[in-house]
Amino acid sequence: MRVGIGYDVHRLIEGRDLILGGVKIPHDKGLLGHSDADVLTHAIIDAILGAMAEGDIGVLFPDSDEAYKGISSLILLHKVVSLMKKNQYEICNVDTVIIAEKPKIFEYVNGIKFRLCNTLEIEDCQMSIKATTTEKLGFIGREEGIAVECIVLLTKK
Repeated sequence: MRVGIGYDVHRLIEGRDLILGGVKIPHDKGLLGHSDADVLTHAIIDAILGAMAEGDIGVLFPDSDEAYKGISSLILLHKVVSLMKKNQYEICNVDTVIIAEKPKIFEYVNGIKFRLCNTLEIEDCQMSIKATTTEKLGFIGREEGIAVECIVLLTKK
């Protein structure tokens, strides 16, 4: 078994869509990034890559490469799942926590989970998506950004 930890944070700005787990969330701000800035998917990617000791998202998909400009992070996740299969790993479980003051995520969790489980090729019982706030403390509390923490357990086939 191999464990990986992923963490990502992006700044909230006006004029961008807010994408979490491949789902567009209605909000007056979106996340800034080279791709779609899907902070949830990025944390999952980093956790999987970490468990396999394959670097991180910036190594595989550098923001200096125009091929990744505006790309859906689910496409990047699909590539990581292919690498995972090539290395003969499969996911045991994925546990995530979205840290955001706003918007409230609860009503979107099922849709997010559906998209991510399909891309990861796992059952919904293998994935947990939780959300919390920082009680208005720090940059997240001031609604300047959103962060995600993720842990993944892989097993060798």
